[in-house]
Amino acid sequence: MNSVGWGYTFPAVAAVVVVCLVECTLLRTGLFRRPGYWLTMLIVLSFQIPVDGWLTRLDAPIVRYNPDHVLGLRFPWDIPVEDFLFGFVLVTSVLLGWERTRQRQEGVRR
Repeated sequence: MNSVGWGYTFPAVAAVVVVCLVECTLLRTGLFRRPGYWLTMLIVLSFQIPVDGWLTRLDAPIVRYNPDHVLGLRFPWDIPVEDFLFGFVLVTSVLLGWERTRQRQEGVRR
């Protein structure tokens, strides 16, 4: 049985969907509409690309992925595309938590 993508790709895509649904249906913080959020994501990417590229480069990898668990799409510098999905989920989840906490604290003060 070929399980390409199920071990890492499917959870990465599912996590993106869950985080987006939680924001759009439950939290509704407005985070995705803020330019500051997207600037933050660009800053994260500017660090993630060189570090992740160094860790996952195919010519001397420090981190190895089971080829049966990823799509095999790597860009740039041999970075598995799934890493970007998990990076999005991790950073966005933290920011959503902070934003929700801030909004609740402001609601208590009023």
